[in-house]
Formats: sequence, structure tokens, C-alpha cells
Amino acid sequence: MNKKEKVTFWQRWGKYVKPYWVYFVLAPVFMIVEVLGEVILPKLYANIVNNGVQGGMGPGYIIWAAVFMIVTSLAMMAGGVGGAYFGTKASVSFSADLRRDVFSRVQEFSFANIDHFATGSLITRLTNDITQLQNFVMMILRMTLRAPGMLIGALFMAITLNPGLARVLLVTIPLMLIVIVFFITKAFPRFQAMQGKIDALNSTIQENLTNVRVVKSFVREDYENGKFRTANGNLKQAGLNAIKLMIFISPLMMLFMNFTTLAVLYFGGQQVAEGTMPVGDLTAFVTYITQILMSLMMTTMLFMNSSRAMASAKRIREVFDEELDLSDENAKQPDRQVEKGEIEFRNVSFRYYKNSEGKVLDNVSFHIEPGQTVGIIGSTGCGKTTLVSMIPRLYDADEGQVLVDGVDVKDYSLKNLREGVGMVLQKNVLFSGTIEENLRWGDEDASMDEIRAAAESAQADQFVTSFSKGYDTELGQGGVNVSGGQKQCLCIARALLKHPKILILDDSTSAVDTATEARIRKAFKNELAGSTKLIIAQRITSVMDADLIIVVNEGQITGIGTHDELLAGNAEYQEIFDSQMSRKEVGA
Repeated sequence: MNKKEKVTFWQRWGKYVKPYWVYFVLAPVFMIVEVLGEVILPKLYANIVNNGVQGGMGPGYIIWAAVFMIVTSLAMMAGGVGGAYFGTKASVSFSADLRRDVFSRVQEFSFANIDHFATGSLITRLTNDITQLQNFVMMILRMTLRAPGMLIGALFMAITLNPGLARVLLVTIPLMLIVIVFFITKAFPRFQAMQGKIDALNSTIQENLTNVRVVKSFVREDYENGKFRTANGNLKQAGLNAIKLMIFISPLMMLFMNFTTLAVLYFGGQQVAEGTMPVGDLTAFVTYITQILMSLMMTTMLFMNSSRAMASAKRIREVFDEELDLSDENAKQPDRQVEKGEIEFRNVSFRYYKNSEGKVLDNVSFHIEPGQTVGIIGSTGCGKTTLVSMIPRLYDADEGQVLVDGVDVKDYSLKNLREGVGMVLQKNVLFSGTIEENLRWGDEDASMDEIRAAAESAQADQFVTSFSKGYDTELGQGGVNVSGGQKQCLCIARALLKHPKILILDDSTSAVDTATEARIRKAFKNELAGSTKLIIAQRITSVMDADLIIVVNEGQITGIGTHDELLAGNAEYQEIFDSQMSRKEVGA
């Protein structure tokens, strides 16, 4: 969604209410039943005291009044249970649908969008922030009608019983409202700060657990413990700053309640002594005063929790309102698919940060014929990965064009473009599940014969079948129970199973031995003869047999040609070659 578009409150949140409107209606209706019972019971009790005990109407009246009180209590219980049940159904359904849409929105993010949010922050928004909204929806359904209903009902009954004594509330209620407004204005920024500290803590935990092997290998446990203590301490302090408002307000409200009750007992006791007010009415009046003040306390808690919920809602809106810098809304040929694998860069430039002066890629141009094997080589950080990331539109060029089969990549739908491109990233990623389930990412409908064929081409079948459960072997999160080389082979097999027209290997054989790498390259020639293959590598032996080699240096193309052509006339390529081997070793 474009940031300039205005979204109304109902457009934003109404779609999570509409499917469950019955629950959203029934929950407060049942709570009103409970409130009516709470308002009626004190009056019934007062009638028993005034009429049954002091008025001499006898046991019969008392029994019938008691029976009516029991029926009212049962109705209250049904109302309370029904309100809680339907409130829970509504709030849990609301949060589940919201969480689904936030997660789907994150899936639409480009790399640049994801970079705008820390991973820990997105996790917090999908979990803690949505939980805060769920709790707030539950509280609204149970208190929005209950608190004002009790306030109005008890206030009406109190004024009906004794209008003069009810004037005590003219002092208490304004003071309580002033306190409520003060605390709410202070609470919102503190809760927002607390959610930010939860982000930081989640990021610290996620980073540590993901890289626990590195932490242990460098004996950095003490350092990581220190980082965690700092993040945890910051969250503790932010939490205390926010929660102490809520801690302080409860006894303050109770203080108002107690002083009001004392005032009522003092003035009401004088009226009872003078005979102008029955004892039962005084008892009922005290109960109504308590209900009025309790309803104000509930309202206070509702507003206090709304401060935290508003902070969480703001963070959820930021995810929805994040402007997607990659989309296919303006694609001119959304139904087109990648058919040949021809690639062309025309004067492409790119910056990670749009306002920065330095370019990651600067005026890059080249052309690759369908079916060619192309090596890309250059120093670390020179822009090789960024270069190939533009083919499946993981990033968009700031200037120039990237074309596939003669069509600007922006004119494809993202789905069709990426379906035609297989990519083995520099950081090999496997997911929790079996080896078979991971390979089926390439083609979920593939037969076992096709899965094994892809694994054989990637030199993975031999070690997979050596496992006791073979392709049913469970992989730990991130593939922690296989070696780095095995992980690379599985990732290559997954990409091969996709049968892409363009295959990109981003330094994806760096952890395998040279013999295995040679067999993988041979399999590429046989199995993917019609596909265009781009191989980013640090080892010159990985690209020297390619049809074309592109040399990248500081974001620019400094040489294009075969191994022999570059060796004869390109200084950067010669330097890389000389640093890794002598010409004699390769028959030069």
C-alpha cells in the first residue's frame, strides 16, 4: 500500500471484525446481562432489610426475594460466562487473522523493506504486539459496555435512593477523571518505548541463537551474556517506567473509593440516625457507590491498556504502511514466463541507500546468450551478489534496465520471473523438516525419482542415502546436522529440481572439494544444457571453463571474455590468477 493513501479506521481494522461480528455483538450483550444483575441485587437486598426484616412482612416475603436474588445471580453467571466465551472467540479470531495478514505482508517485502525493520522487531510485531491487541479487544468486549453500563445503572439507582447523598460524587468523579487523563497521557510514550526494548531483546536472542556455533568457537559466551544483560536491563527499566503508572493508579483509585465510602457512611449514617433513610437503603447506596467507583477504575484500566494497545497498533500499521519498493502492479506482461534465459544489463546503477553518493553498481552493461555458462569473479564486496540479485528482482536498479529474454524484468510478474530463475544464495539456508521436504521447495510435485536425480547431479545422493533414514532424515533448524559442503549440495539440488531457465550460483560450492565441484559443473552441462548458468566464485578454477567470464571491480565491469582472453589482456583477472596458481599448473 502506498504511504500516500489514506486508510480509515474501519478499513484498517474492520475486516478483522466483520467475519466474527456475531461474537463481537454477543459478548457485550451477555456482559450487559451481568451488569443488570449487579445493579438489581443491592436493591433486592435493601428490600429484604427494609420490608422483610424491619417492615414486618415476614419470612414469606424474604424467601421470595431470596429466590429472585438466586435467579438473578444465575442469570449474572450465564451473562459472565457467555461474555467471556464470545469475547475470547472474537479476540482470538481477530488476532489470528491479523497475524496472518501481517505475516503475508512481510512475505511481500523486498530485501530493502526487510532491511528497514530489524528481524527481532518483525518477530515482536507478529507476536507480542498482536497479543497486546488481542488482549485489548477482549477487554473492550468485556468492559466497554460493562463499565459505562454499571456506571449509569448504579448512578441512576443511587440518585433514586437518595439524591442528596449522591452529591458526594460531584467531588469524587471529577477528581478521578483528572487523574485518569493525566496517567493516560504519560502512559503512551512509555509503552511505545517498552515495545522498542522488546525489539532489541528479541534481536539479541535471535542473533545469538542463530550464530551459537560462532559464539562458542570464539569463546564469546561472556560477551554475549553481557549483551543480553544490557538488553534485558533496558527492557526491565522501560517496563518498570511503564508499569509503575499502572501500579500507582490502582491504590490511588482505591483511596478515592475509600474516602467516598467514608463520606457516604458519615452523611448517610446521620440520616439513618435521624430516621430519614432506611438502613437497607444505606447498605444498597454504599454498594452502588462502590460500583460507580469500580466502573471508573475499570474505565481507567481500559484506557491505560489502550495506551499500550495503541503503541502496538502503531507498530502494526508501520508494517502495513511500509511502501513496497518491488511490486508487479505496473507489469506490462504479467502472464509472460521466462522461456530462453537471455540476460542483458543496460547501463545499470544501484545504491543500497537512495541518498548515498557511493554506488554499489555503476553503469554496468553486458549481454548473455541463452544456455551460456557465465562466471563472475572479483574481490570481496565488489558487487557480484548485488549484480545477480537484480535478475530475479530481489533489488531494482536505480538507473538503467535489466532484461530477461529481451523484456524488462519489471514487466514480468514477480512470481513468473522468479519461477524461471533458480538461485543458490551465498548463505545456504535449509529449513526444519526432512531432506525430502527441503528439496521439494524446488518442485513440490516432483516424484522421488526426480528428487534423487537432482540430488545425484548436485553430488548429494551418496551422502543422503548413507543416512539411516535417507531422504526422510530430519534436518535441524538451518540444517545444523549436516556439514557446510553437504548443505551446499542440498541447496544446489533444490535449485536443480526447479528446472530453471536461469540458474544462479552465488559462491555456492566454496565448501565442497574441487573434485566434487568439478562433478557438479559437469552435471550442469548435461542436465541444464538449455539453461543459462551464472556462477559467482572466489576460486578461479570454478569459472575458467565458462563460456564467458565477467570481471567485477568496485561496482564496475572491468573485463568480459573467455579465460584465455582475460588472461591475455585484463589486469584484474591476471592478478586473481597469479594469486591462486601458476600458469604452468593449468597448462597455460
